[in-house]
Amino acid sequence: MAARFPTLQRLLLPLAAAVSFSLTAHAAEPPIKVGLVAALSGQSAKSGEALTRGLTMAINEVNANGGVLGRQLELVRRDDESNPSKGMLAARELVQREKVTVLFGGLDTPVSLAIVPLANQMKVPFMGIWAAGTKITENGAADNYVFRVSAVDELVDEALVKYGVDKGMKKPGMILINNPWGESNEAGFKRALEKRGMANAGVERIQDSDLDVVPQLTRLKNAGADTLLMVGNVGPSAQVVKSLDRMGWDVPVVSHWGPAGGRFGELAGPNASRVHFIQTYVFTEHNSAKGDALLAALKAAYPQIKTLADVTPAVGIANAYDALHLAALAIEKAGSTDGKAVRDGFYAIGDYDGLIKHYQQPFTASKHDALGPEDYLFTHFVNDQIVPLAAKE
Repeated sequence: MAARFPTLQRLLLPLAAAVSFSLTAHAAEPPIKVGLVAALSGQSAKSGEALTRGLTMAINEVNANGGVLGRQLELVRRDDESNPSKGMLAARELVQREKVTVLFGGLDTPVSLAIVPLANQMKVPFMGIWAAGTKITENGAADNYVFRVSAVDELVDEALVKYGVDKGMKKPGMILINNPWGESNEAGFKRALEKRGMANAGVERIQDSDLDVVPQLTRLKNAGADTLLMVGNVGPSAQVVKSLDRMGWDVPVVSHWGPAGGRFGELAGPNASRVHFIQTYVFTEHNSAKGDALLAALKAAYPQIKTLADVTPAVGIANAYDALHLAALAIEKAGSTDGKAVRDGFYAIGDYDGLIKHYQQPFTASKHDALGPEDYLFTHFVNDQIVPLAAKE
């Protein structure tokens, strides 16, 4: 009888191991999900991919250091196709079905503005990492769950007007995308100009579908515009450059950061470099230690990145990277994934040495934007690579 015990042991050991594995798996904490709603297809897909890469690199770092609250982070994405209705539906799905703790929002101001009321109603922190519309964070909600690590239109408009004036601008014309983002910047430009007692040569609208904007530009030229203040994403901004070429009008173009969002150098043609536009971060040959480490990690994770031109638009990567680390700190401060606790956790962040800057109390109950004018730099395209203008002047 005793001789049978080893056989019985051999039979029971796998069963015991399976039970042990089952109990361990059951006890393991599920990941903390974070969501991204952004344009992952269409002409802005390159920007959506940059946001994905920035979030992914930061998540990898957080997870390698033990995660948050002892749990790993997991990214869940949805494509908004630059459509506000689709963006709102995607956000609702991520919050209700996927139970994301923090929702990251993408490229287009109209899409983000559609998501803002949902985030505030459902009490889920919504972190903007590209769209710059002033009203995204300054949304009037008494209980505001919307934060941002990105540019802010009103501050950008002031910076663009100051840059133009420093370059000799006396009477600018505005060429603006015909949507709420364009409207937001029109108001900001006019305030910045009025503050200086400056007139403008008029306001012209452009559409995503425009294949020629010579009529709008001709009106601005005839009105005496000596500089163009431009707001538009890649496609319409490229059409402005090509229409200027057709007109033979050599006028300075000072732009919001829309041209950074995709294949602007290719679409605008050889004179893409004439457009001077704002950014919050650019990878160069000489970065901070954190910048060099992130660039090396990006090259290791994405073999298609071989040169600096391949990490365009760096602004999407940088904004998303810093925003994810700040969100992880907020969850840690909250001690839970409860929406209100995480929202208050953002206010509790003391400092974080990030990629774009060293953040010191980046958020308060009255300040939901972590970046300001001191964090902007001017750039242009050189052979499909975004290059700081200071390096060329």
